[in-house]
Amino acid sequence: MSTDVGAWTMSFNPGRDARARLVCFPHAGGSAGAFFPLARAAPPGLEVIGVQYPGRQWRRTEAAVTDLHGLARGAADALLAERALPTAFLGHSMGALVAFETVRLLERERPGAVGHLFASGSRAPSRPREEDRRTRWTDERIVAEMRALGGTGDRLIADQEALRQALPALRDDYRALAAYRCQPGARVGVPLTVLVGREDPKAGPEHAVDWQPHTRAAFAFRAFPGGHFFLAENATELLGLVQNSLVAPQFP
Repeated sequence: MSTDVGAWTMSFNPGRDARARLVCFPHAGGSAGAFFPLARAAPPGLEVIGVQYPGRQWRRTEAAVTDLHGLARGAADALLAERALPTAFLGHSMGALVAFETVRLLERERPGAVGHLFASGSRAPSRPREEDRRTRWTDERIVAEMRALGGTGDRLIADQEALRQALPALRDDYRALAAYRCQPGARVGVPLTVLVGREDPKAGPEHAVDWQPHTRAAFAFRAFPGGHFFLAENATELLGLVQNSLVAPQFP
């Protein structure tokens, strides 16, 4: 795993005038750049940071981390180096589990570093999909999974060169997901909001309540129009939730 903590994060709108921060953890096979549309819609004063896992984009020559706990450790080390600001985490799909584990690390090492966790498009840590653990993640099976999820997956499948470049990271991430085990009774101490797409075939509204035992603080969930990749189409409403969760700064 990279010891260069700076490689793990990318700020989309850096500046010393930031009064709050949203840290975003991407889906399986995804990159920090997946959150650029969300950052573009962010209000002044809210810094948006994307977490970059090894094995993609500027980290494509690095060995992959095929363990979600290892990804959380790398992200936590990078975020410990950031200056303190009121901070919320947003993790989508696999990223929701990485964000959850990262919050748990930071609560031990820098209490108060994270004020809110948004878990998007993911089943709860204690409710993995048993079919994933039994699946042999061949390229063909991964493409079938992407096709079932639609959205970003459909666009990637349509671009054969982009798909070829993305498959190594996808293979590693799906294997990491299949191997993930949540510590019994694992919880965070911050408010938790679960975000789901109403038409998501893998992690829809019926799965949201399973997250509730994973926080000692307030729990809420919000269903949005769309399937698994609903975030980009609902950026304004999502950012409103983030602003409301970060009560210390005053946004225009």
